[in-house]
Amino acid sequence: MAEHRTVARRADALLNRERILAVADPAFADDPMVSLNSIAKLAGVGAGTLYRHFPTREDLILAVSRQEVQSLVEAVPDILAEYPPLEALRVWFLRLADLVRVKHGLGEALQTAAAQDVVNETYAPVTAAIGVLLQACEAAGDVRPGPEPADVLLLMGFLWRVGPGDDGEDQARRVLDLAIGGLR
Repeated sequence: MAEHRTVARRADALLNRERILAVADPAFADDPMVSLNSIAKLAGVGAGTLYRHFPTREDLILAVSRQEVQSLVEAVPDILAEYPPLEALRVWFLRLADLVRVKHGLGEALQTAAAQDVVNETYAPVTAAIGVLLQACEAAGDVRPGPEPADVLLLMGFLWRVGPGDDGEDQARRVLDLAIGGLR
């Protein structure tokens, strides 16, 4: 009986963590300065529950970031199914740029050792996803053979350095066209 309660508690804890992450992303998008207590309320959990899972604001921001990157990596097959390979590469990088740009109040949080750990942890899956996209582009004859995924990631780094708003998005699309032209 005690084992059943322990398993149930773990399942509840996991569910609470998932609910917190599910509401944190849109909450940070709406208001980068949203309080953690507000996020706890939106998730339907107490502040203590939120702080048990995410002791600091940085912990929550980094967990949201990690989850977003993982979702994008996992989306590669769906994006390739929806778009021709070269357009899929373009769409995927624009989505990655949206995630990497300083948003959700990430500015200070992304300057820490913990943030660097998240970057290091997500680097291999991201470059692997780029590799899948590049292979599809090569097979379709859209890009020349041989670009290294890590090199392409470095090249595309401009995407998350453009300015905010429509002007920045327009510039990102123009420079993305130039970069993709270099891969052809």
